[in-house]
Amino acid sequence: MKMRVALVTGAGQGIGEAIALRLAKDGFAVAVADYNIETASQVAEKIKNEGGRALAIKVDVAKRDQVFHAVEEARSALGDFNVIVNNAGVAPSTPIDEITEDVINKVYDVNVKGVIWGMQAAIKAFASEGHGGKIINACSQAGHVGNPELAVYSSSKFAVRGLTQTAARDLAPAGITVNGFCPGIVKTPMWAEIDRQISEAAGKPVGYGTQAFAKRITLGRLSEPEDVAACVAFLAGPDSDYITGQSLLVDGGMVFS
Repeated sequence: MKMRVALVTGAGQGIGEAIALRLAKDGFAVAVADYNIETASQVAEKIKNEGGRALAIKVDVAKRDQVFHAVEEARSALGDFNVIVNNAGVAPSTPIDEITEDVINKVYDVNVKGVIWGMQAAIKAFASEGHGGKIINACSQAGHVGNPELAVYSSSKFAVRGLTQTAARDLAPAGITVNGFCPGIVKTPMWAEIDRQISEAAGKPVGYGTQAFAKRITLGRLSEPEDVAACVAFLAGPDSDYITGQSLLVDGGMVFS
């Protein structure tokens, strides 16, 4: 029997790495896709050292042709294609009065266009394999509630949530489910940079941003990447087969929907 195959973007570190490792543990052959091929290769090696199958692929998700090439490379090398996790993202701190065209383009090229290109490439791969599949998009708690200092990022994640709902309706006849996962504050390099930017803008020491946001977490702790990976593993597995169009919050209770 063929191994199920998943491709995870932004899988060289943080949440993406945790997702790749969890899917491998759950029996997937994993294409570890990242802009940084060195970190992607390190994650792929971790998977192989644990007895799994993995492939590292360099990809800039803002480039449509690169995303299509990455998916086709994964399908060809690993023998099937069942799940794509559009995880790659960027999150600069952008107060409203400081937003520039360059910032908007950078964020939307990765966070929104990257998701669209990933969905399109997955649709093509599923059709080539003659079956449906699962598309899983990185949304965010910031895609449910606008957060201070994160105007462009929040708006991009609201866009992803809308795309996820629309794609779920469009793709259901092809046997494709489309869902999202919405982390809150996760202990990753990306959050560390967000904290630095927010703290600096407020004239406060590093850690101020984290403290301000953490007060809103009902469960009283920051998320580990593995908390998010567990949600994605559920969405990638058979227990979620009757779920589509949803963006599941994994934020410790920052937002109630």
